Amino acid sequence: MVAPEIIPIFEQEYRALRPRAPMPHIAVCFRRFTSLNTTVRLREGKILVSLSDLLEGAPESVLHAIAHILLAKLYRKPIEAAQNLRYKRFVSSGAVARQTELVRTARGSKRYFGPEGRYYHLDEIFDSLNMRFFGGLLGRPELTWSEHMAKRSLGHYDAAHNTIVVSRVFDRPSSPRYALEYLLYHEMLHLKHPVRMRGVRRCVHSPQFKAEEALFPQLAEALAFLKRL
Repeated sequence: MVAPEIIPIFEQEYRALRPRAPMPHIAVCFRRFTSLNTTVRLREGKILVSLSDLLEGAPESVLHAIAHILLAKLYRKPIEAAQNLRYKRFVSSGAVARQTELVRTARGSKRYFGPEGRYYHLDEIFDSLNMRFFGGLLGRPELTWSEHMAKRSLGHYDAAHNTIVVSRVFDRPSSPRYALEYLLYHEMLHLKHPVRMRGVRRCVHSPQFKAEEALFPQLAEALAFLKRL
């Protein structure tokens, strides 16, 4: 949806960043992203901005902060600390965070390839780890192998879809079970210790998280194997 009412905000921030440069044509629209995505591109002298529709109705001061941050990145200018802090406070507020999570759950899609691999079954490993480290009290999320043999993202927990995805790179005879167990254990700790906000900063691995992670008996060997991957 085209948002002409936002254009003057971007023009003001452009003029502040580039006071002597000619004003380019600026187009702004809201799109149905699955998160608070924002993009800016320079095409044939025109600035094209796409904002998540979650930002519709955001305070004008926040829209100014977004415009400043996007244009500063586009033209490789320093981002003002106050503008950056204003935006972070907005997106980390409870109401915005809850709305973002709801929209991501409703709009997002997840491809499932199931927990059964050729050599390892994720359900069996999860249940074993659950009894050993969590007293069997951790609810089992959706468990699935990844589509490809990913080496950049070995595993992740998606809170919006309550899913743990593990790279297929572990589903082969040369992958020791302890490495797969550690990876799954790490993601299970994300279930027990969800991401929390500390002011405007996300705390992904809390001290409690790290303390429990250190209890894994073959931690050093598993980390060494993951590093080789």
